Amino acid sequence: MPAPPSRSTTPSRRTLLHAAAAGLLPVPALGQAPAALLTRAVPSTREALPVVGLGSWITFNVGDDPEGRAAATAVVQAFFAAGGRLIDSSPMYGSAQQVIGYALATLRQPPLYAADKVWTRGAARGAEQIATSQQRWRLARPFDLLQVHNLLDWETQLPRLFAMKAAGQLRHVGITTSEGRRHREIEALMVRHPLDFVQFSYNLLDREAEQRLLPLAAERGIAVLVNRPFRQGALLQQLQRHPLPGWAAEIGCRHWAQVALKFVLAHPAVTCAIPATSQVAHLRQNMEAARGPLPDAALRRRMAADVAAL
Repeated sequence: MPAPPSRSTTPSRRTLLHAAAAGLLPVPALGQAPAALLTRAVPSTREALPVVGLGSWITFNVGDDPEGRAAATAVVQAFFAAGGRLIDSSPMYGSAQQVIGYALATLRQPPLYAADKVWTRGAARGAEQIATSQQRWRLARPFDLLQVHNLLDWETQLPRLFAMKAAGQLRHVGITTSEGRRHREIEALMVRHPLDFVQFSYNLLDREAEQRLLPLAAERGIAVLVNRPFRQGALLQQLQRHPLPGWAAEIGCRHWAQVALKFVLAHPAVTCAIPATSQVAHLRQNMEAARGPLPDAALRRRMAADVAAL
């Protein structure tokens, strides 16, 4: 991962943790945010979302640890300060939902697009899990997006989500997979059901989604959330051993994380990438990928070829 900023130019980790835990860090007004992030519209409703969101797998699974919760709160605050909106989680992610809820309560519920998942079997358990997830997030309103996580019992859970949407209890419905699994089934469901979102893995090295899923999403008007844009950090660990190529400056990249994200975001079918991080410095680098120029098709091909050759 990219190196954190030096102590001489930023507050200490201890200072940030204690300030965040005490709720002393100011909540930035929307008008005080930096230059606007690039946005893409959710095709089914035309709502514009910033193209970089925030994932919570592993990084927010810190339980009741005060320092861990304070660090997560600082990341969430920096995310909103940079213009972010979409935070994604799941009941599968340990204590991540409760940690997000703690951060949102500490920050007094800043502007948010809340995306979560249902990950269980059976109608009764699905309904109970959704209610529990909302309590853990401390939401006073319905989720913006609920997704059937890894297609678990989708035959039961997907109709429930569509019924919730029809009743005004949910705004968007989606399905998910990761690490290149079950693409054929995902494709079939994209064709058969009026999905608002689909979520899958896509990055500089894992590009199978370019063959069918991304074109199909564009054809069907389905928004795309991209998970694992950094291969859970492994891609950046490999890349940071090498200097940035000359073409990185052409698209305003100062870090490999921005290179990896801009490659993903430049695909026109991608709505939002959701990298996860536990460090404010890395969060800010990620958000910068949503500003400035994106690579064109020719440069994207070169980026993929150059990275594959490293």
